[in-house]
Amino acid sequence: MPTKSVSRRAILGQSMAALGAGLAPEFLHARQSGHSDRRGQQPNILFIMADDLGYADVSCYGRRDYRTPAIDRLASGGVRFLQGYANSAVCSATRTGLITGRYQNRLPIGLEEPLAFRDVGLPPDHPTLPSLLRGRGYETCLIGKWHLGALPKFGPLQSGYDHFWGFRGGGVDYFTHGVGGVKDLWDGDHPVEATGYLTDLLADRTLEAIERNAESAKPFFISLHFNAPHWPWEGPDDQAESRRLDQSDKPLAVFHFDGGSQRVYAEMVTRMDYQIGRILDRLDSLGLAENTIVVFTSDNGGERFSDTWPFTGRKTELLEGGLRVPAILRWPKFAAKGHDSQQVMISMDWLPTLLAAAGGTPDPRYPSDGINLLPFLKTPEQTVPRTLCWRYKNLDQRACRSGEWKYLKILENIFLFNVVDDPMERANLKDRFPEKLSELEEKYRAWESRMLPLDPASTTHGFSGSELADHYGAKLHNSVR
Repeated sequence: MPTKSVSRRAILGQSMAALGAGLAPEFLHARQSGHSDRRGQQPNILFIMADDLGYADVSCYGRRDYRTPAIDRLASGGVRFLQGYANSAVCSATRTGLITGRYQNRLPIGLEEPLAFRDVGLPPDHPTLPSLLRGRGYETCLIGKWHLGALPKFGPLQSGYDHFWGFRGGGVDYFTHGVGGVKDLWDGDHPVEATGYLTDLLADRTLEAIERNAESAKPFFISLHFNAPHWPWEGPDDQAESRRLDQSDKPLAVFHFDGGSQRVYAEMVTRMDYQIGRILDRLDSLGLAENTIVVFTSDNGGERFSDTWPFTGRKTELLEGGLRVPAILRWPKFAAKGHDSQQVMISMDWLPTLLAAAGGTPDPRYPSDGINLLPFLKTPEQTVPRTLCWRYKNLDQRACRSGEWKYLKILENIFLFNVVDDPMERANLKDRFPEKLSELEEKYRAWESRMLPLDPASTTHGFSGSELADHYGAKLHNSVR
């Protein structure tokens, strides 16, 4: 079916119409009656986010050497977005955009690429997706990765989650649950010990949360933020590799550029998929699947063992491979089943979308930079034009996508690509279409003028030629204009 383009004004109208057609009366009744029992009206929400998963790392997006049947099951029962973007090419920044529904560059924590050792975090007084859903009557829970600031100032319980079980930093060993001998596993604000492969433990906790909330009159919002397939490269039977890294005298041994393989990576992803399958089965057995929104996505593009086809680039890079991610939403009660959408979307769209599904809206003091995707769930063939911008401090990277066109700057090198015709970003059209280049450069400058300036002290990261052979000649270039 050909894609039909609509205007932004039309999409806003459709958004209201979609709510009015099937959802608004129930939400209105719930608000007017004051009942806390909204089980039959508001959907439950399970938001699953992988860590450093590439665009084609699941089989429904093109992975060829292993299968991911549970994630494929979500795609066949919902809508698969084929032009999904992360808010950033690295995790902390994207997580800021996700939880606030805004460009991460509006907050100091969003300037970290990623957050490392600075005492910066998500301000507890900033409205978030969990806090806004909690205001709509939801029980909120984060299981897995936080990475938006350390105690005592910052944390999931300080930013809208009722419950938290997981880790606070950027990554942990799958068996020791720490880095460099420092444990990082928490139940709420209290450190805990656990035995087992972390992907399995996170799934078990999610199953417990679903069962607990199934008995409640309140709808639930569960954020399941896996660490898989983030480094260290350890499958479920790789305890020996965990011991090797734990006994190393290198403080950052978990990065282990001397470890990992395609086989290990496949084991990490397929184990995550297996656990997602267990969770989907439990939703079915409890009779919750029909009115539970399940989202699956990644925080940024893939890392060293990822498949980012048909794109080039990877995590920390504003090439498409560093930004493009799988993005699937299944909601049997409302959304189309087994459809693809060509709508350009981004991580910060999830906040207005999920709030709309719950009968709410973003806080007017902090308007979302994203859009409500509900209309595309009903009619996936429709699209609305968008302009999106990114900035990454290492290599002074800038990017702006508008329509089919993308402006990209890396150091002093300037590119113009048609990323629909040329997703590998090989044909630099800047000299053939100078007016289009000027147009996108101006859009980028207008966007950047509304964001915080780069912070000279913020952390940034990128891969060098000493780490990855295909980056020969590359060095960390921590530039600030």
